[in-house]
Amino acid sequence: MLDDTDRRILRHMQADPELPTAELATKAGVSAAVCWRRLEKLRAGGVLLGQEAVINWRALGYAVEVSLRFTLDKTRREAFDEFLTEARKVPEVIEIQTFLGRVDVRLNVLARDMAHYQDLYRTRILTLPHIADIEALMQIATIKSGEVLPV
Repeated sequence: MLDDTDRRILRHMQADPELPTAELATKAGVSAAVCWRRLEKLRAGGVLLGQEAVINWRALGYAVEVSLRFTLDKTRREAFDEFLTEARKVPEVIEIQTFLGRVDVRLNVLARDMAHYQDLYRTRILTLPHIADIEALMQIATIKSGEVLPV
């Protein structure tokens, strides 16, 4: 269970993930050694899963983002596994989620432009196995993004 010190450390990490441990410790009101030990405990306990780079894909030329929702033909037991195995091989697929309900899988796909997306859709997406239905949602804007929650 998290105590107040752990919560302070996590709050400050969420606000500024690039803080060096010494600065994080100062903001959280603990010594650098205590902060380091707490961070290690949070990692070992599965609370902190790691740190990652957040890339502005538009700045790298990827202007089109599409969310594809799939319903799979589930008449074969291995449909999910085979679909997911092949979807992971498409480099432009940046996120894969599975669901319970009418939609089975959602892929988030990036493309440089609509011509690139059309080619990707025809040559890589439509060839994925066990597709019964696809719905495409073109992203217009990101209003909120992030995983910051109150702790």
